[in-house]
Amino acid sequence: MKKILNIVQDVEDEINSIILEAKYPVHQVEDTINTILRHLATLRKYVQENGFKSEEDEIHFFKNVKPKVVSRLIFFNSVFKTETKRPNGGRKVIRKYLNAELHKLQRFFENNLEFYKYYRTNNTFLDRKLFLRGNADVKLNLDTFFFEADPTFSTSHDYKVA
Repeated sequence: MKKILNIVQDVEDEINSIILEAKYPVHQVEDTINTILRHLATLRKYVQENGFKSEEDEIHFFKNVKPKVVSRLIFFNSVFKTETKRPNGGRKVIRKYLNAELHKLQRFFENNLEFYKYYRTNNTFLDRKLFLRGNADVKLNLDTFFFEADPTFSTSHDYKVA
């Protein structure tokens, strides 16, 4: 697990370095996304080759560690898409666009409220179903994306945590 935590720290260090050095925000975001993708590939390879010592380690990784890295990817990808799709126009047009983007995020959280309550209250009774590979339960409201995810590096809800 120490090697995994070192990789996660490397991601954070490189992101901070990119943010300090980049001159153009869109280039900064692109570089950050590429950095995160590179480190996710390293994490995937490590997990596939080494596995976990226990179910508790696996749950911890997919519930707490991997989502930290993936959440950064989701954030920077969202910033990239929002900025590159931003309409030309005055403040009113841009405000309308940004409010529509915010509304999409609010809808996502509302649609997943029960899961977020479970996660934010530090419950553990579903962890074996949600955060162990190969234990997906279709009754737990799986996102369609899950069926295309790498089963050796994903659980049914690690992406949702991110």
